[in-house]
Amino acid sequence: MLSLAGARAVAVRHPEQLSELDGILLPGGESTTIGTMLERFDLLEPLRKRIVDGLPALGTCAGAILMSSQALLADGTPIEQPLLGVMDTVVRRNAFGRQVASFEGPLTVAGMPGPPLHAVFIRAPWFERIGPDVIPLAQVETSLGARVVVTRQGHLLAAAFHPELTGDPRLHGLFVEMIRARSS
Repeated sequence: MLSLAGARAVAVRHPEQLSELDGILLPGGESTTIGTMLERFDLLEPLRKRIVDGLPALGTCAGAILMSSQALLADGTPIEQPLLGVMDTVVRRNAFGRQVASFEGPLTVAGMPGPPLHAVFIRAPWFERIGPDVIPLAQVETSLGARVVVTRQGHLLAAAFHPELTGDPRLHGLFVEMIRARSS
């Protein structure tokens, strides 16, 4: 998806690689496992510092959880897990329900031209709370009301869904534009 958006992707496995990046994408997966692996390979703190110092970051699904300052279980109970804590957000993990409650649908993202994105929500989080400097870019309607699923805070972009599964590179393109704007 990054190459479709005009960028070159590299896998990061060592802390010293972080200094070579113009931006970082934190992908979907299992947030506790990813956080644990970041700790195990001594990447959590160096990555946090790089992002706090201005490295643009895009987190999708589990990546959005990792970027948040606090994570909640589906029932709203706070959970201790390794987090980067770089966004002023609180996320509710598996907010829409179990695997069987996963869904797809159109999603209008503020400032994104063209038709709505086709969004794939797999055991997805939502943003339970956002800080005053966080801009909500997209919401979905739930039985509990509208829930924020895309946010931006300065050089940080987070989405509760899996944009890489659709073939539509516009969210990744927005991220690449953010990187280019900081570099110029």
